Amino acid sequence: MEICPLCNGLEDYQGNCASCGSMVVDMGKVTDYLDDYSAYMEINLMKMVDGDLNSLENHVCVHLFNCPVCQKEQIISIQE
Repeated sequence: MEICPLCNGLEDYQGNCASCGSMVVDMGKVTDYLDDYSAYMEINLMKMVDGDLNSLENHVCVHLFNCPVCQKEQIISIQE
């Protein structure tokens, strides 16, 4: 069973903003923002609508990152 190291607090992501180069902040899984209850739904079911057609098969968790400086958002796939 694969688990996301970011969702489970095992690792921190140290990435930079593609626009300004500042450190980005992990905002969680993109599917958590679909509606009020999506954060409580089955993870493998939500991978069917996360924007990555192969996230379930490739064992990746799609996260939303925000830049606190320029407010740009990035979507990054994290290997489980």
